[in-house]
Amino acid sequence: MALVAGVDSSTQSCKLVVRDAATGALVREAKASHPDGSEVHPDHWWTALNEVIDAVGGLDDVAALSVGGQQHGMVVLDADGEVIRPALLWNDTRSAGAARDLIRELGDGDEAAGAKAWADAVGSVLVASLTITKLRWLADHEPENAARIAAICLPHDWLTWKLSGAASLDTLVTDRSDASGTGYFDSVANSYRRDLLALALHRSEAEVADIVLPRVVGPHEEAARGGAFTTPTGKARDLTHLVLGPGCGDNAGAALGLGLRPGATSVSLGTSGVVAAVSATPTHDASGLVTGFADATGAFLPLACTLNAARILDAAKQVLGVSYDEFDRLALSAEPGAAGLVHVPYLEGERTPNLPEATGMLTGMTLASLTPANYARAAVEGLLCLMGACVDAVRGQGVEVDAVTLVGGGVKWACARELAPAVLAVPVDVPEPGEYVANGAAKQAAWVLAGGEEPPVWELGPVEHLTAEPQPQVRAAYDAAAAIVAASQQGD
Repeated sequence: MALVAGVDSSTQSCKLVVRDAATGALVREAKASHPDGSEVHPDHWWTALNEVIDAVGGLDDVAALSVGGQQHGMVVLDADGEVIRPALLWNDTRSAGAARDLIRELGDGDEAAGAKAWADAVGSVLVASLTITKLRWLADHEPENAARIAAICLPHDWLTWKLSGAASLDTLVTDRSDASGTGYFDSVANSYRRDLLALALHRSEAEVADIVLPRVVGPHEEAARGGAFTTPTGKARDLTHLVLGPGCGDNAGAALGLGLRPGATSVSLGTSGVVAAVSATPTHDASGLVTGFADATGAFLPLACTLNAARILDAAKQVLGVSYDEFDRLALSAEPGAAGLVHVPYLEGERTPNLPEATGMLTGMTLASLTPANYARAAVEGLLCLMGACVDAVRGQGVEVDAVTLVGGGVKWACARELAPAVLAVPVDVPEPGEYVANGAAKQAAWVLAGGEEPPVWELGPVEHLTAEPQPQVRAAYDAAAAIVAASQQGD
């Protein structure tokens, strides 16, 4: 029995699963925490990864491994391969101004023209999460660090490189899915746009020609072999038997883990909310609502992402001071529409819509509506309406969405599961909770071993099928309130 391993190095933690390469059966798994924050030194990821390797009893019996990782994180290395400064993560919004500047610059001062130019070039209009905006922020605010850049990579690239022994910068590798979220990679032509990288760093193309960007390998190509190295705790580790896959961005990993094919859509309720639809054709949304990423199989992954998702419910639960079960009971006891109470949950700014400096809003408060049950219901409906707006944005790119698969930590809330079909107005499938990013990475590792044009087919397990009568009035009330927040941010 050949074994493979998949890693999910997320914002909050590092998860590792070891699975049977043929069937996908889980053999063992482990998890270790990452520090909180939107700026983290990559050494913390490396320490956590080594912790989970030890926790599963090592990888001596594992044939191949792939790393899935949080997208967009800016890892900059100097000529010696040392990390120049802590990584700015996807959820760090300090580069929002840099995104606006780059849009205007590519449009010769015209913001609409610039948005279209970026969408045409890399599939996405720039927002603060994309790596290229963080590089502009670095060039503007820490020019001495920007001047030291010898290589730029992403979290999963860096971890794969460390597992390979980090011999030289030229051995850095990435995959098409994660590269497509940098803002300087064209996933249609499968090539880096060094002209855009130069624009971000205030340099000429000639001046960025020597910066190492990871080699982009195919979806089931062997990317490297494991190396022999000393762990952060001083332990010698030999992984030279291990085949390393190309890895992937977390959203592409989840899609692969769920077995999504062109025409299928997932809604993930994690730290962020993600609507991702596997598509055979690329998208170029000049409005910026949908980012035109690539998937982990050679197709495309039009995606709409929010900064706020399951933590909306965590925050509401904390305000009410109740248990998970009591929160579910309260939310499900209230009537649809929460007696007019509407929660627009932009609690940490927002990405879709692109309002990085926005705050949330609670409206429709009366003596009758302001009850614990209605507040709980309004929080759940606000979360689902926010995700529904993302579904509509993906539909607007010509992608059919007739049903969705609901995943992520947020599915532990019974209220989110039960209200989803009515608010999203489509049937909802809920598979068993699982580490779908890590599972997708493991499936990629198995694909590298097996070869062939298609990834292996693993059974997903039991799936709950949910339907309900649509409640368009809930979404209409939310859209009206969200428009007020947007207008206040735009100075209208």
